[in-house]
Amino acid sequence: MPTTLTINSTVRLSSGHLLPLLGFGVFQNTKEARESVLEALCAGYRHVDSAKMYLNEADIGDVVREIGIPREEVFITSKIRSMLHGYESTLKAVDESLEEFKFDYIDLYLIHDPLSGKEKRLETYKALLEAKATGKVRSIGVSNYGVHHIEEIIEAGYEKPSVNQIELHPLNQQRPIVKYCQENGIVVEAYCPIRRGKMDFPVIHEIAAKYEREPAQILIRWSLQKEFVPLPKSTTASRVRSNADIYNFEISREDMERLDSLDQGKDGSVSWNPVDSE
Repeated sequence: MPTTLTINSTVRLSSGHLLPLLGFGVFQNTKEARESVLEALCAGYRHVDSAKMYLNEADIGDVVREIGIPREEVFITSKIRSMLHGYESTLKAVDESLEEFKFDYIDLYLIHDPLSGKEKRLETYKALLEAKATGKVRSIGVSNYGVHHIEEIIEAGYEKPSVNQIELHPLNQQRPIVKYCQENGIVVEAYCPIRRGKMDFPVIHEIAAKYEREPAQILIRWSLQKEFVPLPKSTTASRVRSNADIYNFEISREDMERLDSLDQGKDGSVSWNPVDSE
């Protein structure tokens, strides 16, 4: 990770491609996807995190074309949920996503969750490797994977995923998974980095007041300083822009430790977080 962070900062994935450190999430953002993604791109975001189940791939593709930003300057992610896992169904899903986006390639394609079982997970990963080999996707990874899920990929003789996207914020830090990924060159993406707005904890508000920042900005900055790739989402224009205004301050080590002390493990989750599934 770069030592001086800007909205243009990136991290190089194991695939060799560059991933912008700040992403824009669009979960549960179907009706407002067009407007919010347009606002995000205008605010400087260059990384949009979608999924087949979000039903907004077409809108995202349209906005990228309409705004006129060169395709290669916008990093696009999609994902495949467990009900579609399997070799042939995954190849079909990738083609369907390409058709929806109307792109020649997708920057990152993730296995959305590990709930289909080992056999289906590995079939799905094998299909994504084929999609990568043919240039339909540039990097592949996983989401909601625990250490044992990643190790089954390695034990099968496949390359490591470039990314593991998990729920991450001070209340749920998933430290064993994070440690494993960072030691193995797997970039950690943080979804729900601002806990879906559930930030009513005195420490967070005290630190926000100290730096004259919004609580959401503190949590996003915490994520970046932890060397995660946060994926905040909002459909409110002012918050979309505020969530990107996190580069002209730095949280001190002492205050980072205060935020670290909030960890409640999975009890602090605000999402489904199926990292422990078999």
